[in-house]
Amino acid sequence: MITSIQDLIEDARLSARAVLDYGESLFNPTLRLGVTGLSRAGKTVFITALIHGLTRGGRFPVFEAFATGRIAGAHLAPQPDDGVPRFAYESHLQSLIAERNWPSSTVDISELRLVIDYQRQNGADRTLTLDIVDYPGEWLLDLPLLAKSYAQWAAESLALSRAAPRVHLAQEWHAHLTTLRPESPQDEQATLTAAKLFTGYLRACRDERFAMSLLPPGRFLMPGNLAHSPALTFAPLDVAAGGTAPEGSAWAMMARRYEAYKDIVVRPFFRDHFARLDRQIVLVDALSAFNAGPEALHDLEAALAGILDCFRIGRGTLLSTLFRPRIDRILFAATKADHLHHASHDRLEAVLRRAVSRAAARAESSGAAIDVVALAAVRATREATVAKGRDKLPSLLGTPAPGETANGEIFDGNIEVATFPGDLPIDAEELFREDGFRGLTSHAADTSDFRFLRFRPPLLERDGLDEPALPHIRLDRALQFLIGDRLQ
Repeated sequence: MITSIQDLIEDARLSARAVLDYGESLFNPTLRLGVTGLSRAGKTVFITALIHGLTRGGRFPVFEAFATGRIAGAHLAPQPDDGVPRFAYESHLQSLIAERNWPSSTVDISELRLVIDYQRQNGADRTLTLDIVDYPGEWLLDLPLLAKSYAQWAAESLALSRAAPRVHLAQEWHAHLTTLRPESPQDEQATLTAAKLFTGYLRACRDERFAMSLLPPGRFLMPGNLAHSPALTFAPLDVAAGGTAPEGSAWAMMARRYEAYKDIVVRPFFRDHFARLDRQIVLVDALSAFNAGPEALHDLEAALAGILDCFRIGRGTLLSTLFRPRIDRILFAATKADHLHHASHDRLEAVLRRAVSRAAARAESSGAAIDVVALAAVRATREATVAKGRDKLPSLLGTPAPGETANGEIFDGNIEVATFPGDLPIDAEELFREDGFRGLTSHAADTSDFRFLRFRPPLLERDGLDEPALPHIRLDRALQFLIGDRLQ
């Protein structure tokens, strides 16, 4: 009954906020675009490149309103929500262009408002306000916790940790788990140790050698100002399904803190930010999964299905806009397409389409538009042909990041090299077989089928006093899908 009342209160809050947002949009048409993705997917780079391209004037031939000159200009406006940090666009742009470093990863939510002045296809002058909401994809994977009890979450987490390759990474945590009796009196120090070892296991799973994606609770990996708080100090226990936690027991304390995590972290994020989105792009670093191996790719598939299940999706109507806002367009984007020769870009899209196919079918049946694209918001490489004996190999030219290694050579971040990354298979299904390919999870780097280097941002020449344009791959196609219909 308590949960039902709480859900009713949350729905009432959402409806009230939706009515307020709708009233404001009547006078100032606004589109809220959510940008998310799991760790190292390139969220910060995507937003920075999007803003820079629209405000400076990028090369966007597929973005119809821009290519035909109907967009008169775009400019940044004051941050819309006083309680949310502003996306640090200027410093991120400085990192990309002047310092040739990739911006720091997203660890918290941030927003930025972009005002686009455009001319409709009928000639009328209009303005669209684009509110961009940047948040970690790991937070999305927390939303299903709202419908799960502590016992359900604990059982699912333990089952995942007992399967390869996770089981090898969880040995220390599992060893401690055997010393804990759920019915024993609560013990703060034992709980702290369990939470620390559980968090260490999650961090090990995210290492590039394993590249696991399904790692809730998300705040354990990016705690922010909640670090060391009781709401982030719990861990799964091997409890009986359908059982009741004795009062004052370790089980009861873990369950109480799990519920506190949902109340303090998950519900406010859903209510204040996630439930208000109109459009969504989910950035996916599929290349990291290729590096790691088939297990990582299957884990990514499960994570994307979980992410898509979180969205309240469907074709928007006046009633839904007023009371239950829905996301009517979702774009899944495989990032770092510049790390592959263009001949493999369609194959990269096919892999991502295969990974989201089951979940996307449900979304499309509800009336939402779903699309998949391979892109690079900032292109770090360029293509070339390199002669090797009598053969000519299609290659990529770029500057590997400091510390990257290939064929025993360690790069210093200053030398441009030519690499041949290999081709993805024509049939995407080949990569999803258990023996589909060899990755870092079970093989050394020199025997793995895929090994994608990290490249520095490109060296750009300044065009007069303006900042130089950022080269990209299909950023314009993403813009056309996400906002093109609102600029007609």
